[in-house]
Amino acid sequence: MAGQETLGRARLGRIGARTAITPEIPVRLVAAMLALAVATVHVADQGGITMLTSPAWIGWSYRLIEVGALLTALLLLIARPAWLGWAAGILLGAGPFVAYITSRTVGVPGDPHDVGNWGYWLGTVSLIIEAALITLSAGMLLALRPRPASG
Repeated sequence: MAGQETLGRARLGRIGARTAITPEIPVRLVAAMLALAVATVHVADQGGITMLTSPAWIGWSYRLIEVGALLTALLLLIARPAWLGWAAGILLGAGPFVAYITSRTVGVPGDPHDVGNWGYWLGTVSLIIEAALITLSAGMLLALRPRPASG
C-alpha cells in the first residue's frame, strides 16, 4: 500500500495535479453539450429557428443567447487558456437564468403576462441546464486558480 502511494505521488508530480484530478476533455464536452442545450431550449421556446418571440427585443435576445451558446461551446472545446471557456460558460448560464427569474417576479417590458408563470416546463428545463452550466464552469474556474506553494 505504501509503495502504491509513493508511486501515485511520483506520477502526480510528473503529470500535474490538475490533470490527475479532472479529466479535462470529458468535462469540456459535457460543458459544451450544456451550452448547446441552452441554445436548443431557446430555439424551442421561440417555436423554431425561423420564429421570433414577441416582443421583438426578447426575440433578438434569444438570438443572442443562441449564437452565444454556439460560440461558448466552441470556446469550451478549444480555448487556450481554458479559463476563457469557463468564464463564457458562467456568462451564458447566468444571463438567461437571471432574465427568466426577472420575467417571473417583477416582469420585463412588453411581457407582463409571464409574471408568476412558474409552471412553464420549458422554463424549468432551461433553469436546470443553465444552473448546471454555471455550477460546472464555476467549479472548473476555481480548480484553475493558482494555489499557494505548500511547504
